[in-house]
Parts: sequence; structure tokens; C-alpha cells
Amino acid sequence: MPQTTEPTSAPPHVFHRLDRSASRPWTRRQYAGRMLWYLVEISLFRLSLPRAYGWRRFLLRQFGAKMGINSCVRRSVRIWHPWLLQMDAFSMLGDDVQVYNLGEFFIGQHSIVSQQTYICAGTHDYTRIELPLLREPVRIGHGVWIAAQAFIGPGVTIGDNSVIGARAVVVSDIAGGVVAAGNPARVIKPRTMQIG
Repeated sequence: MPQTTEPTSAPPHVFHRLDRSASRPWTRRQYAGRMLWYLVEISLFRLSLPRAYGWRRFLLRQFGAKMGINSCVRRSVRIWHPWLLQMDAFSMLGDDVQVYNLGEFFIGQHSIVSQQTYICAGTHDYTRIELPLLREPVRIGHGVWIAAQAFIGPGVTIGDNSVIGARAVVVSDIAGGVVAAGNPARVIKPRTMQIG
């Protein structure tokens, strides 16, 4: 039979203490909202028809999301807190996008977040022993394209008309009108447009 050990004090060289972290960082109402949304997400949302964008917009709005006209969310998208989501008109979240929006997540008009991208609007303050939760917003401007499997970190703003390369890791702001790629993502050139 396995033996259980009594809790002991952490070694003096440990920088953070999980026994000092908040065990329930949300209100009861927030936990209830998350549970209700989870049930809707795994049923009515995820089992909807592939092109039932209007239905999914309707469901998201019922949970407080601000959804622009013709904004499109694929049924395999995972959204943690719809009430912290704002999508402007004609924007798109592609297949298997993860929106870990502990903080607010905004995506502007005519912007695309491609498949399997991870939006991370939450982290912890690693400089404090109790690792408090930080809910840092993520903002994606208008006319942005984020290519497949990118990671967009907490507190990041991506300027209008920029492109983020596939599998890029964006941990700081990206200016508008540029192409950025790599880990960590760096601007590699301006974005130019050919019309006609």
C-alpha cells in the first residue's frame, strides 16, 4: 500500500510555492458560466453543421461574445470565455484554433486566424512566489492573417494588415503592415499589396 507523506515546507531555493497559489481564482458565477458554456460548446456548438456560422455566432452571443456580421468560427474552435471575445465583421477563426482567453481577445475586420493557432490571453506572474494569474488581453488588428499553428502570447497586439508566418511564436507586439515569422517572431519585411 502506497504511503502518503505529510506536507513539508518547500526547500529554500524554490522560487514559487503552489501551496500559496489561489486555488479558485474565479467567482462562483464565473465557474458556473464556464461549466454551462462547456456543455453548450461540446454539444450544440461542436456538433453543428460545418458551415453553420450563423448558428455558432448566435450561441456565442448568448454567452456575451460580440460578433460582427459574417464573422466565422469553425465548429472545432475551442473558446474558453465567450464573454471576453470580440470578433469584427468578416473575420475568421479556422479549424482547431484554441482561444485561451482568460483576458479579452479582440480580432478586427477581415482578419484570419488559421488552423491550430493558439491564442493565449493568460499567464502567471513568475516573479511572485504565489504565481498570481494574469489575464492579459490579446488584440489582432484589421486585415491580419495569422498562418497555421502560430502561438500568440499574452498581452500581444498585432497591427493592422500584418501577416504572421506559420508556427511563429509571437511574444511581443508586431507593428502594422509587416510580415513577421520565427521563434520568437521578428519582422522580416513590409507587407506589400498588388491590386488588380
